[in-house]
Amino acid sequence: MSKETFLKNDKGNSIIEFGSITDSSFDKLLNSSYSHSKIVIMVDENTHEYCLEYLITSFEVLKEAEVMLLPAGEQNKVMEVCFQVWEAMSEYQIGRKDLVVNLGGGVVTDMGGFIASVFKRGVDFINIPTSLLGMVDASIGGKTGIDIGSYKNQLGTITQPVAVFIDPLFLSTLPQEEILNGYSEMLKHTLITNKNKFIELTNIGGFEDLLKIDLIEQSVKIKNEIVLLDPFEKGIRKVLNFGHTIGHAIEGYMLSIDPIPHGLAVAAGMLVESYISYKRGILAKEEFVLIEQEILSRFPKIEIQKNALKEIIQLCFQDKKNEANKVSCTLINGIGNPLFDQFLMINDIENGLKYYRDL
Repeated sequence: MSKETFLKNDKGNSIIEFGSITDSSFDKLLNSSYSHSKIVIMVDENTHEYCLEYLITSFEVLKEAEVMLLPAGEQNKVMEVCFQVWEAMSEYQIGRKDLVVNLGGGVVTDMGGFIASVFKRGVDFINIPTSLLGMVDASIGGKTGIDIGSYKNQLGTITQPVAVFIDPLFLSTLPQEEILNGYSEMLKHTLITNKNKFIELTNIGGFEDLLKIDLIEQSVKIKNEIVLLDPFEKGIRKVLNFGHTIGHAIEGYMLSIDPIPHGLAVAAGMLVESYISYKRGILAKEEFVLIEQEILSRFPKIEIQKNALKEIIQLCFQDKKNEANKVSCTLINGIGNPLFDQFLMINDIENGLKYYRDL
């Protein structure tokens, strides 16, 4: 197990720990800082079935915790669900000195963190990610959020968790689709930082090899180092959005048709944004081909209908990073060299989407 202080906030140091949660500082934290607190555990249907019992039976203090069941899936990451949880927390008389434990993937940590961060102006929360995506991305960095219709993460805060505990044991029940979901973000981390790491990652054979703790730790550290430099996304942290401007628009469009995993949408977004980078002359053709081959060989292609392009482009104009009604995204000036605050024309997005659609 390794332990790493990753960000200071007004409540002291937050920590990320890798390895078995039963060997971590989780129990000590619960019995020291929260010995007199009420504890709420946020789960969805999946973690309620596969993960909750292990957690509760491993930690005596959690046996009296209130369990709140969130509906699974991005389509349920909405204000209506939050209101129901806030009402329940009020009935349980949860106060500002109590604790929320988010046990789940990216939807649970996004929504649970948002619920905790605004309830009574802020209740402490701990993230225990149970999916690869949650471990390498969603649970790290303090972003919380919920959706408004087809618009992704339009409401949210940047609030650091007290701690994040990354235990690979929870990955044992993941289907291949969920491993791909996390691999997309791992791939992104190498594309924006280091070509050699990108090559090493793409040379990995089976999906089971992606679940090695050293690879997970490497990916977390890449994100972490960037967050440390810019915790509130005023500058360099924007590079972490590579693939997300167009990816979120595709994901938002599909929410009302046939919801797709976040990682699959980001993979498509990275391919489109790499294509735009290539067409602008900042990404060499041979590097673009490497990216394209990796994404097309690992990820199923999203079927985008011709009549969908206009709506996807409109969704791009709702992206949180936009300025002066211009679509702002991150492009890559070669693998490992991201450029943030790059403004896209409608033609850029349309041509990139058409390229992907016609592959």
